[in-house]
Amino acid sequence: MAPITDHPLRYKLANELHARPFPSLSAPCSAVYIAIKQPNDAVSRDRAQDLAHLTALLDRHGAPHPQPGATHYYGQIGKHWLKWEQHTEFVTYTAFSETIYERPFDPAQFDVFPSDWLEAAPGQRMTSVLLHIEQQPSDIAEVSTRLDDWFVSESLAVSEVLDQAAIVAGDFRIDQNGHLRFAVFAKPETGTRRIGRIVQRLCEIETYKTMSMLGFARVRALQPKLNDLDTKLTGLMSDMSDEDAPAEWTLHNLLAISAELETLSAQSSFRFGATGAYEALVNQRIAALREARYQGRQHFGEFMMRRYAPAMRTVHSAESRLEAMSSRSIRASNLLRTRVDVERSAQNQSLLESMDRRSDLQLRLQRTVEGLSVVAISYYAVSLVGYLIYPLTQATGMSKGMLTALATVPVVLFVWWMVRRLRKSVE
Repeated sequence: MAPITDHPLRYKLANELHARPFPSLSAPCSAVYIAIKQPNDAVSRDRAQDLAHLTALLDRHGAPHPQPGATHYYGQIGKHWLKWEQHTEFVTYTAFSETIYERPFDPAQFDVFPSDWLEAAPGQRMTSVLLHIEQQPSDIAEVSTRLDDWFVSESLAVSEVLDQAAIVAGDFRIDQNGHLRFAVFAKPETGTRRIGRIVQRLCEIETYKTMSMLGFARVRALQPKLNDLDTKLTGLMSDMSDEDAPAEWTLHNLLAISAELETLSAQSSFRFGATGAYEALVNQRIAALREARYQGRQHFGEFMMRRYAPAMRTVHSAESRLEAMSSRSIRASNLLRTRVDVERSAQNQSLLESMDRRSDLQLRLQRTVEGLSVVAISYYAVSLVGYLIYPLTQATGMSKGMLTALATVPVVLFVWWMVRRLRKSVE
C-alpha cells in the first residue's frame, strides 16, 4: 500500500475504544468502589489534582505511576488490583481482591484506601460500594437466606443476569459504615471477564444513579423559586387585560421576571443535561445485564421504575416547566410591548394632530401678519414714492397731498402683489 499521512488523532481515537477494559475476576473475590466529585457544578474538574491524588496512593505501595495526562489506570497495589477512571464530573477508584473476609461486607475491606488519603481527596464522596462475589451454592435456597440476612427485604432488588450466568442483588441503602452493598453469585462455569463486566456495570449503575439524583436535588431547591415566579407571572398577565394598569410598569416587571427565568435556566442547564445523560446510562447498563426475574422478587429495572423513574420524571417536568415559563414570559412581553407600541402610536398620532392644528393656527397668524406687513411696507413705500414725485407739483399744478394720494393705491397693490408672489414661491 502506498504511504499515506495519518490524521494526528487517528491512533488516539482508535485506542480510546479499548482504553477501559472490564476487569477479569474469579469467584470468590471482593471489591470496593468509591466515586469522588469536586463540590461544584463546573463542567470541568481539576484533572491535575485527581492525578496527583492517585499518584499519592500509588506511592504508598511503590506502584508505577500513570502516564502524564492519563484518564485511566489499572495496576497492582499490594494485594489488590486498582482500577482508576477519570470522568467529566467525577473520578472513580475500584480495588479488587481475591481475599474473602469471614464476614461478608466487612468494612475492613475499605482499608485499602487509607483514611488520611481519603481525607485529602480533591472532592467529596458521591458513593462508595462494597461488593461480595462468590459462586452460587448448590442449594438455591441458601441464596435467598443470605440475601435476607444481608439486605433490607423491602427495597431488595434481585435478578438473574446475562442468561442466568449469575445472580446479582442489592438494596441501594447506605449501611452504618457509609457504604452500599452488592452481592454477586456467579455460576461455576461463568467466565472471569463476564464476572468483571457484571461488577463493573453494578458500580456504573450506582454511580450514574447517584449523579443523576443531583438533578432531583436541584429541582427541589428550584421549586419554591419557580412557584413564586409563576405566581408573579400569572398576576402580571392578568394585569395586561386591565386597561387601567400602566403598561410601562407591567412591561418592566415582565422583563425582570424573564431575566430571572433565563438566569435560572442558564444555571440549571448543565445539571439538567447531565441528569438526562446519566439517566440514559443507568437504563442502558440495566438493559445490558439482560435481567430475568428471580423467585418472584423485584429486579433492578423494576426497582428503578418504582423508586428512581419518578425522581427523573420530576426533573424532566421541572425542566419543561422552566422552559415553558420562559417562553410564556417572552410571549407576554412581546404582547405587552405591542400594546405599548400601539399606545405610543396613538399618542404620536394625537401629537401630530395637535401639531397640525398648531401649524394651521400659525399659518392663519402668518397670513394676518402678512396683511399687516403689506400695510407697513406700503406706508414706507408711499413715503419714498412721495419724495420722488414731489418735484412734479410745479409741473402738474397739483399739491403734494394729491400726488401722494394718487400714488398710494398703485403702491399698495404693487406691494401686496410682491408679498403674495414671494409667499407662493416659498410654498
